[in-house]
Amino acid sequence: MAAFMMLPPRPRKDRVFRGTISHLTNLNDDDLRRRYRFGKDSIAYLCNLLQDRLSRHTNKATALTVEQQVCIALRFYASGSFLQVIGDTLGYDKGTVSRVVSDVTDALIDIKDDFVSWPTDVDSINRIKCGFYRQCNFPNVLGCIDCTHVRIQAPSNDEPSYVNRKGYHSINVQAVCDFEGRFTNIFANWPGSTHDSHIFNTSTLSNYLKTNHRGLIDGVILGDSGYACRPFLLTPYANPTERHQQRFNGCHASTRSVIERTFGILKRRFHVLHSEVRMKPEKVCRIFGACAVLHNIALSRNEPLVNDDGAGVRLDQPVQVPAFVGVQDGRNTREHVARVFFSN
Repeated sequence: MAAFMMLPPRPRKDRVFRGTISHLTNLNDDDLRRRYRFGKDSIAYLCNLLQDRLSRHTNKATALTVEQQVCIALRFYASGSFLQVIGDTLGYDKGTVSRVVSDVTDALIDIKDDFVSWPTDVDSINRIKCGFYRQCNFPNVLGCIDCTHVRIQAPSNDEPSYVNRKGYHSINVQAVCDFEGRFTNIFANWPGSTHDSHIFNTSTLSNYLKTNHRGLIDGVILGDSGYACRPFLLTPYANPTERHQQRFNGCHASTRSVIERTFGILKRRFHVLHSEVRMKPEKVCRIFGACAVLHNIALSRNEPLVNDDGAGVRLDQPVQVPAFVGVQDGRNTREHVARVFFSN
């Protein structure tokens, strides 16, 4: 009978609770913003905001506080570094960092509607219309729409659909912002190969506008030539021949550029969206949503960003737009606006 050699059991690796590094007590606000993108008061605000969702109901001495969890997640969003690097930098295990980032992301998504919401009340609508008109003289604008790509690692499922037109794997995220660069709608659900127009057609915003838009008086959003021109979504003329059409296109481009600047500020503030995210696509979508919430919070708390002038605009009443009584489609609405406001 053959004898079997029994290998000695592998010794169990002892759990090591490493000492944590607290930056909130020994760094000033400028240094905190370089690492976490928020100053001390704003980090305290975030901790208070997420307190109920992140509190650990345990008496263990090693349980992470809300402040520690928020700082771990902010460091990940801000740097875009590997989880292992974040853990080594702050004194936590890689698995701990992964769980914390997931928990904080979920908590921020839970409160998304409090910070990223479509304007529905008269005061908010008028404030946005006035802001856009003050900046570029384009009347009745409620927001500017565009999509941006977030680079991801090649997924194992349906990999070809994530390759965008530039040849790398990505998530294609649709967003709308107001004149201050504040997000009012986010739709992160599609792989990189999906066209911007298709994303809009399948979004809840498109369904809402189709159902509730009563005409030009309700305002419009501005999009590039990748979208179809509609009564509630105005795009530039493809081949402007008359002067009012050319002026319309120039003003349209100047006004719509705010969404491109906002994407740039978002990715400069949170480098995780600018580098290749090594997570599953659905997690990347949630991280984008969490960063959008943090972006809006940063604006509301006047958190500074390099090369961001942060200029705000306030007016009482929007410019009056003559009612359009013609055929209610995109091209006729666009022509009406162009002739009334850009003929001179």
